[in-house]
Amino acid sequence: MLEHDLDESLGVWITLAAEAYRKALTEELAPHGFTFRQCQVLGFLAFEGPQPQNVLAEKMRVEPPTLVGILDRMERDGWIQRRPCEDDRRKKLIHPTELAEPVWQSILQCGRRVRAQASHGLSPEQLSQLREILETVQANLGAPARQPQEN
Repeated sequence: MLEHDLDESLGVWITLAAEAYRKALTEELAPHGFTFRQCQVLGFLAFEGPQPQNVLAEKMRVEPPTLVGILDRMERDGWIQRRPCEDDRRKKLIHPTELAEPVWQSILQCGRRVRAQASHGLSPEQLSQLREILETVQANLGAPARQPQEN
């Protein structure tokens, strides 16, 4: 038998919770015709503004060729546009279009339902503590906590 201390592993707890959350969100998005990856693209664009394709791939932790297929479908459906970067014409920035707004609103509704399901039984104080704990874990691992974009 392989020895382990996985019952006491912070990494296992976080990973299992993240996988369960992602699965629930994927299932919530599917009937609306949206994928988790499309949700990620629009989420990064909403949160951080237009992104170069390579930066978006890195943030999503996918290979650039994988992202190309996702973006091609989103562009075909009119949700995004690839536009030249003003600072470097060789780069293309990914921008959401007006057609993405109702899609994004539907995705947000799906996300709210999953968030309500995931946080069921947790008090506002517990949710605040959870956020603080996870931000500390991120900082300890060298990943700064995300801050909302200034408008």
